Amino acid sequence: MSDFILIIDDEQRIIDLAKLYLEKEGFAVRSATDGLVGYRQIIEHTPALVILDLMLPGMDGLEICRKVRAT
Repeated sequence: MSDFILIIDDEQRIIDLAKLYLEKEGFAVRSATDGLVGYRQIIEHTPALVILDLMLPGMDGLEICRKVRAT
């Protein structure tokens, strides 16, 4: 398991704000603004935690969650 938090949200300012606070507390953070890109990052890099928006372009958050839970 990797030691980073993945934020998947289509609003960059939300990502920026969450990333600011998380990095201030010492966490490594990656992000994606598209559901498909975010899902690929989950599969390829196995983050320790995913902060996931539900309404995303490409693949919505519920579909991402279902696919991750199925594996």
